[in-house]
Amino acid sequence: MSIPADRYVHALLQSLRHAGVRHVVIAPGSRNTPITVAVTAPTSPFRTWLHLDERSAAYFALGLARQVGEPVAVVCTSGTAAANFLPAVVEARLSRVPLIFLTADRPPEARDIGAAQTVDQVGLFGSHVKWAVDMPPADEGAARELERYARVTAARAAAVALEAPRGPVHLNMPFREPLVEAGAMPPVILDGPLVAHPAEASPSAEVVAHLAEVCAGRRGLIVCGPESTGLPAAAIVALSRALDWPVIADPLSGLRAGPHDLTHVIDCADVIVRVPEALRALPEVVLRFGAAPTSKPFNQWLAGHAGVRRILVEEGAIATAGWRDPDLLGDDVVSATPRALCEALTTALSSDAKAPGGWAALWRAGNAAAREAMREAIAGFADAFEGQAVLDLRAALPSGSTLVAGNSMPVRDIDSFFFNTESDIRIVGTRGASGIDGVTSTAVAAAAAGGGPVALLIGDLSFLHDVNGLWPTHRYGLDLTIVLVNNQGGGIFSFLPQRQAVPDRFDTWWGTPHGVDLRHAVALHHGRYAVLDAGDQHRAVAEALGRPGLDVLELRTERDRNVAQHGFVWARATEAVRGALAAHA
Repeated sequence: MSIPADRYVHALLQSLRHAGVRHVVIAPGSRNTPITVAVTAPTSPFRTWLHLDERSAAYFALGLARQVGEPVAVVCTSGTAAANFLPAVVEARLSRVPLIFLTADRPPEARDIGAAQTVDQVGLFGSHVKWAVDMPPADEGAARELERYARVTAARAAAVALEAPRGPVHLNMPFREPLVEAGAMPPVILDGPLVAHPAEASPSAEVVAHLAEVCAGRRGLIVCGPESTGLPAAAIVALSRALDWPVIADPLSGLRAGPHDLTHVIDCADVIVRVPEALRALPEVVLRFGAAPTSKPFNQWLAGHAGVRRILVEEGAIATAGWRDPDLLGDDVVSATPRALCEALTTALSSDAKAPGGWAALWRAGNAAAREAMREAIAGFADAFEGQAVLDLRAALPSGSTLVAGNSMPVRDIDSFFFNTESDIRIVGTRGASGIDGVTSTAVAAAAAGGGPVALLIGDLSFLHDVNGLWPTHRYGLDLTIVLVNNQGGGIFSFLPQRQAVPDRFDTWWGTPHGVDLRHAVALHHGRYAVLDAGDQHRAVAEALGRPGLDVLELRTERDRNVAQHGFVWARATEAVRGALAAHA
């Protein structure tokens, strides 16, 4: 006779599969044995992934869920294993990625009495999950009732994870011993699939009419910030044409790359706003989709001017969507899907709704001047330059590929130097909490999802944070190219006031040179390693992208030299923008 947990767990997993969960990531352990046995059975409908490290496993699940656009379940044993999920839980909530965390636990009678591998897991993730349930232990006397409860709870968990804004849920699952017994699992016949269907949020006619009145005939900007699922490019550029507004596109918005019309898409706003003459380009209205852009200069420029009407579009109910307004300057917060709002607003606008003549052309002129000046400045460097890696990746990545942006300097360099392209390249990153932990795991998961080549641009400290994240590449035969920028420490801090404020302590406590030969970490995971030559970077990156397996290409730079190079590029670009704006006076 089977133990009571068998049918209970089987019912929960069947319901998750009916609700659209196809992938399960498992960190090994004992207490989660009932889940592992069920989900890895020969007849299991799931694609299972093993990972040795719980923190990396959770980030792997996050990267996989973001890439495939559906909930992914991740399983661990009890105790600190569950606690190691927290960083990825936080990132999933803030970057709006649907995850279902299944944490095995000791039963209630074993809690708070000093039992080994037992911590308080009830509500472990607090407000960082959208919903949390401490499931009841399996009970043979109430097996049928528990099966039905598991079926409903699993369906609800998937629905909550998918409901806008998407995010993580937590099912804490206590199990009593024996955890497993010999023999086949009995079949479970549920009452039929139970699937909850989240509503599509469309703006009301009154809201659309109000926005049309606010936007028509005024100078405006459509600001597209980071969004894990990407923003609806075609609908946004159609609205930009109707208003003749520039589209300020963060690299993680999905607007800089693809077959859509790129005429109004601005990829150098970070440079344009560094020019005092950019005050002439100050908008009257800003319509923002996604989170706040990566560019600090742009955000500060926009926040520093009163009288700009700011409209924030959030998918999902305002009570649960979060309040992504770090400058506290929003005037209208609209709850609607970006696509629905753009389409409704475009339809509502009259033919004379365009901004005053020359508005969009002013931004396009400044953008073209900045882009050309930066290309010329970078081409003149004899030494390795970190921004060159972005240009090389942009040129080498084929349509249908994915570029994963590391946090700290890599995502900022991608913001500065990944210029618009008609190639369908997806750019993603963990910008919810913007931590440097787990970045490698999310890139490995993107490779696991399939669908095209995957490249990761990452810094050395972030790489060291998640060396364990490379483990699945060899086990599952994954193809991944990593461009590893090694400036022996935290390069971004050299751009900040700390560099001059505490020069005697800066290198030890902020620069943090690690002295690690990173080739050994690559060899540990059966990857190929090479140091990039400054004169041959493009060829090496292109060749690596065409090879199977793991390639790590290390670009060695020097932090202070990198600051000077960036300063030179920005100076040349701002000079060019100043001239372009003057020509449109």
